[in-house]
Amino acid sequence: MALTKERKAEIVKKFGKDEKDTGSIQVQIALLTEQIAALTAHLKANKKDAASQRGLLKLVGQRRSLLNYLSKTDRDAYLRLIAELGLRK
Repeated sequence: MALTKERKAEIVKKFGKDEKDTGSIQVQIALLTEQIAALTAHLKANKKDAASQRGLLKLVGQRRSLLNYLSKTDRDAYLRLIAELGLRK
């Protein structure tokens, strides 16, 4: 379920300023979104996996916190990011 190096590099390249920009808020949110999608698919097949469900909820909360921060600091970047990731707000 973990992201492969290649997929992570693609996400960093797409959402970061350069290929080494792994710490920016947009990259962190995009990586969390990818992990959330993978966990959601896992939980559809394994409905009774409570540990993964708890992990999913933690990731969603972390992404929500980062999105709130981005919304307060840079509204335009926030709107572009949720449109690009297909998130609803």
